[in-house]
Amino acid sequence: MIVTAFTAAAVYVATGIDYLIILILLFSQVKKDQIKHIWIGQYIGTAIIIGVSLLVALGVANLVPQQWMIGLLGLLPLYLGIRIWIKEDENENESNILSLFSSGRFNQLFVTVTFIVLASSADDFSIYIPYFTTLDMTEIIVAVIVFSITVGVLCYISYRLASLDFVSEKIEKYERWIVPIVFIGLGIYIMFENGTFNALTSLLF
Repeated sequence: MIVTAFTAAAVYVATGIDYLIILILLFSQVKKDQIKHIWIGQYIGTAIIIGVSLLVALGVANLVPQQWMIGLLGLLPLYLGIRIWIKEDENENESNILSLFSSGRFNQLFVTVTFIVLASSADDFSIYIPYFTTLDMTEIIVAVIVFSITVGVLCYISYRLASLDFVSEKIEKYERWIVPIVFIGLGIYIMFENGTFNALTSLLF
């Protein structure tokens, strides 16, 4: 079980490290009462990825969503980056990420974080599915528990890094460029990696 635990931790770190920069940016932008929504979104997104991977690995589901369909979720961070950039030009006081989720009757931040996690999940599926096929049921339970703990560790490390004066000051100083560029870049990367641009081109032409 110890080997399984260490292996599971290594597998999650290998796939989850991509979220570190995004989480740092999100934690640095939101108020204290919004922090829990980032944790919730990260956990929900990861749980969906693990659940689908398990279903495929156990033979319950025969198909993983086509990569280009997953890639369409890349439109979300692309939209956020453009929206933040536009709002910065219109009103500097409302240019942070939080202002995009403050409207409506419920907080939408955790939903957005969930979709960002899912949008970045193509590589996760390619690793989790074959990994789960090598485990028995007891080992799967151990792996899922380790994944759950490691998600919390990732969120905590991101939060602590975002709380450092050096990091928070740099982000605050250059957020006019950092935040939009990171989100727009993430959206383009997700769509490119999943073949979404090629699929859309073939549909249109």
